[in-house]
Amino acid sequence: MKTDTTDYLLETCLMAGKIMMESGAEMYRVEDTMNRIANIASNKKGISFVTPTGIFMSLEGERNVQLQQIPTRTINLEKVSMVNELSRDFAEKRITLKDLHTQLTILDKDVRHFPLWLQILAASFVSGSLMIIFGGSWVDFIPTCLIGAIGFIVFYYTQIFVKVKFLAEFLASFTVGLLAVFTISIGLGINLDKMIIGGVMPLVPGVPITNAVRDLIAGHLLSGMARGTEALLTSCAIGIGIAVIFRFFL
Repeated sequence: MKTDTTDYLLETCLMAGKIMMESGAEMYRVEDTMNRIANIASNKKGISFVTPTGIFMSLEGERNVQLQQIPTRTINLEKVSMVNELSRDFAEKRITLKDLHTQLTILDKDVRHFPLWLQILAASFVSGSLMIIFGGSWVDFIPTCLIGAIGFIVFYYTQIFVKVKFLAEFLASFTVGLLAVFTISIGLGINLDKMIIGGVMPLVPGVPITNAVRDLIAGHLLSGMARGTEALLTSCAIGIGIAVIFRFFL
C-alpha cells in the first residue's frame, strides 16, 4: 500500500479505537474492531496494542506505526455500539473507508449524554431501590433518594470544575455520609448504614470492575490490572469519604 493510503487507514482505525476506549469498551473489543477494519481495507493483518492510556496500530509487513493517546475515559456504551455498527457496515461493503472515516470523525465530536436532570433522577432511584434491596426500611426510601441525588450532583460538578482524580468520588461520598448522619439526627431516618450504602451506589465503579475482569480473562493482563487498580482506587476514595464521617461525626 502507498504511504498516504496506509496512514489514512491507520488514522481511521485509531479513531475507532479512541472512541471505543474513551467510551468504556473492553480492550479485546477495541483490538478486534481495529484489526477487522485494517484486514478488510488492506488485505493485511492489522497489528494493534491497546492500553488504557494509548493505542498503537500498524499493518503486518509495513513500517508505518501510529499512536493515539487516550487522555480521558468514561462510560458511554451507545458510542461503542455505534462504532461496532459502522465497522460492520464497512465489513459488508455498505460504506467505503472514506465514509467510515467521516462518520467516525462526526461521532468523535458528538457528545452523547443523557440530560443532567435524567441522570440525577436515575441516581436517586438507584439509591433508594438498592437501599431497599440491601434490607433497608421504606421509611428511609425518600431520604435515601434525595441523598443519592445530592451526592451525584456533587460528583458531577466536582468532575467538571476540579481536575483532580478521585477527588469527586471522595467529596460525593463525604456528602452522602454527612447528609445521612444529619437525616438520622433530626429523626427522618432510622437505618444509617443502609442509607449510606444506598446513597453511594451511583458512585460505585461497576462497569470498570467488570471490564477489568473481562480483560484479565481475555488475557489482557496489563490493561486488566490497570483498570482494576483504577477501580480499586475509586472504591477507596468512596470508602475514605465515609470513613471520615464515621470518625469525626459519630
